[in-house]
Amino acid sequence: MSGHSKFANIKHKKERNDAAKGKVFTIIGREIAVAVKEGGADPANNSRLRDVIAKAKANNMPNDTIERGIKKAAGDSNSVNYVSATYEGYGPGGTAIIVDTLTDNKNRTAANVRSAFTKGKGSIGTQGCVSFMFDKKGQIIIDKEDCEMDADDLMMAALDAGAEDFAEEEDSYEVITDPDSFSDVRQALEDAGIAMASAEVTMLPQNYVELTNEQDINNINRILDLLDEDDDVQQVYHNWDE
Repeated sequence: MSGHSKFANIKHKKERNDAAKGKVFTIIGREIAVAVKEGGADPANNSRLRDVIAKAKANNMPNDTIERGIKKAAGDSNSVNYVSATYEGYGPGGTAIIVDTLTDNKNRTAANVRSAFTKGKGSIGTQGCVSFMFDKKGQIIIDKEDCEMDADDLMMAALDAGAEDFAEEEDSYEVITDPDSFSDVRQALEDAGIAMASAEVTMLPQNYVELTNEQDINNINRILDLLDEDDDVQQVYHNWDE
């Protein structure tokens, strides 16, 4: 068992904060639309859609909202076509930030992301400028309070399903997978009746940067807050040790 503990805890808290603000429903709604457009409306034949539905349920999205989103994406040929775009850049103190977006207007999104970096004294870089500092992995977070299974049994279940790593934190368990194995591992845990607080393919930082200057901390929070307020932004990954 090895640790991505800082990221696991940050991610866990962020998921709950996002859910409280409601933005997570917008994020998942767009992911449903893209998944249906790419692979069809039947989750049995669309692993990406299955994963998004699992994410929606983990974030307490109502079933009828999920079903409406699928039907809308499948039945409306004039529905919005979202395009994915990723931006990479630097925050204060050499921190690295990756921004994943889904948008119907790339010019608007690019301008908003650039503005967020600028207002927080950061800068947008070229594609690939910071992504090499992260590993793309599947990450599943399980609340201890929602899991009756013994830690060793849970670890074996995850590893037997194809997980790469398992870590136990103070209030949660973290399962790490190869991106290609993520869907199978998530499905195996779901079939075993294990509730997941979050489950998605993400970017895990290889190392963390600690900020001690108060102004730097204010500035990176400014960047992250502005990005969080932008409906086009799906995910933000960074290596700041909060």
